[in-house]
Amino acid sequence: MSQPISAVPLHHDRHACVDPRMRAMVDNVLLGSPVARALGVRLESLAPDHVELEMPFLPTNVTHGSVVHGGVIATLIDIAGAAAAASGASADEVKGGATSSLSIQYLAPARGAALRAVAVVVRRGRKQVVMDVSVYAEAPDGGVLVAKALMSSAMF
Repeated sequence: MSQPISAVPLHHDRHACVDPRMRAMVDNVLLGSPVARALGVRLESLAPDHVELEMPFLPTNVTHGSVVHGGVIATLIDIAGAAAAASGASADEVKGGATSSLSIQYLAPARGAALRAVAVVVRRGRKQVVMDVSVYAEAPDGGVLVAKALMSSAMF
């Protein structure tokens, strides 16, 4: 079943600004990491508590045939969730973070398609942030939801 790729919760404010120092952390630490670069992960959209990442299909990221490996999808989810956690934080209060839990439901195979991860903060506490992450296999006529995750990050 197709779902809209750019669905945004009603409480989301696309006009709010991300702390520039947190944006630099997303760019340098998360997207600039060797694993993100090797997977070709790119930032599509960044706003407080909301991030969208894209990852091209690469033949090196498959399990068998053209099916994208679940571990590659999990890595995309982890990067997107961490970026969403950082996007709504203040650099005066947060210096870093680490994934503390990650639960993924794989719903459909991602066959030979670029992927889009949409991460939204569900709840932000002082030391823990919980994100909902959806991954879509992109197609010309829309996207197919291939994975859904609930993730939490410890902020320090």
